[in-house]
Amino acid sequence: MKVSVITATYNSEATIRDTLKSVQDQSYSNIEHIIVDGLSKDKTLEIVKEFDAIKVVSEKDNGIYDAMNKGIALATGDIIAILNSDDFYATNEVIEKVVMAMKETKADTVYGDLKFVDPEKTTKVVRTWIAGDYNKECFLYGWMPPHPAFFVKSELYKKFGNFDTSFKCSADYELMLRFLFRNNVSTHYINEVFVYMRTGGQSNISIKGRIAANREDHKAWRKNNLNPKFYTTILKPIRKIEQFFRS
Repeated sequence: MKVSVITATYNSEATIRDTLKSVQDQSYSNIEHIIVDGLSKDKTLEIVKEFDAIKVVSEKDNGIYDAMNKGIALATGDIIAILNSDDFYATNEVIEKVVMAMKETKADTVYGDLKFVDPEKTTKVVRTWIAGDYNKECFLYGWMPPHPAFFVKSELYKKFGNFDTSFKCSADYELMLRFLFRNNVSTHYINEVFVYMRTGGQSNISIKGRIAANREDHKAWRKNNLNPKFYTTILKPIRKIEQFFRS
């Protein structure tokens, strides 16, 4: 099985090398890494050129989810992963384990866990996102898997659609809700940390950002003609609190 890893970049020179190296160092060899760049003005593309066998497109886009959709359109893999430009894989065996799990379980999606790390000192863990085994009802209690640790068979995008670019910060949540909850695609959980993510995501950096994300979470349910509980989108940010107490 071929794996396409998609990374959207824009002025990512400070972090992109870690991302690229973590993909290049994977023990699984059948990988294509697709960089969708939004016309970076720094040295991002110069750094990308240091690495071999990377497919690059650099042009204006309409935000990160539009860039991800461009990457999906370019992907030729059987499995698609989204790895942000300030994230990196936790070990060299992540993709190999995902492919093995998909082959053994026949699951359409596979996900693992994620650690948030200090943006400067990446060995310092800030919080840990343990997703746990999937149960459809979990979505009603604010659950979602960490998107960078979520691997999807490419055929699902053709069948159920790409990221909805009407969302500014919750299109990943909407897509996973659409795939797992609405359309009941099969999934398999691997109880291991797949990705290290630097802190500072757009939906987490301020109260204003959290309010905007909460509104979009409501919109995600409405878009899919689904009825959450009154507490569903309230519990979603609250679930993050326990992540600060995990090591």
